[in-house]
Amino acid sequence: MHKNYQPVKPATNKLLKKRWDGAAHDMHRKKVASAKPVVDTSSPHTYAHLQSKLKKLQLDEERHAVIDRDNRHLLERMSEIMRTRGRVDNWNGYEPKSLNKAKRTRELIRVTLENQKILARIQAKQPQYSVKKWEEDWVDTKKYMGSIRRYSDDWYQQMQKEKRRSRQSSRGTRPQSLSRAGDEIETEVSKTEQETSVAATEQ
Repeated sequence: MHKNYQPVKPATNKLLKKRWDGAAHDMHRKKVASAKPVVDTSSPHTYAHLQSKLKKLQLDEERHAVIDRDNRHLLERMSEIMRTRGRVDNWNGYEPKSLNKAKRTRELIRVTLENQKILARIQAKQPQYSVKKWEEDWVDTKKYMGSIRRYSDDWYQQMQKEKRRSRQSSRGTRPQSLSRAGDEIETEVSKTEQETSVAATEQ
């Protein structure tokens, strides 16, 4: 087998060269297996005070102790109420007293009297405006408006009635009453325009 060995470097004895290369390779493999890493890749140390959190456990125990104590007191009170008629023990003969009750009473009486005087003055005061005179003025105004206007108050309602009546009678032909009303309106509008133009030319 050593005769077929091809060393990297030239050697006179292939048998010894093979043994030496094998020993060197074995030593190299042992060194690689026993080599220590330069970078520390191990997990960090775990600290007990960070894992257990004793302060939190202490607070939880104290809170549970307070809850148990309150529950025990409540249970005792409920059992006492069930054994008895549930009477309360906070009754006393104290009556509320006020140090300035008389002063507040006098102040209330004074304010009430002043309010009554103000109400009497308001009720005795004669009004400055006369509603009756307003109504008379409005009647006169409506009379003046009726004397100067061209159309009656219900001319639009009359036109709508005529239109509905014409639609019911015949939809194809235009009724004479509606056409007459429209012609009258058109003539009135033309007269108004003529009067306006004549007044403008006179000025």
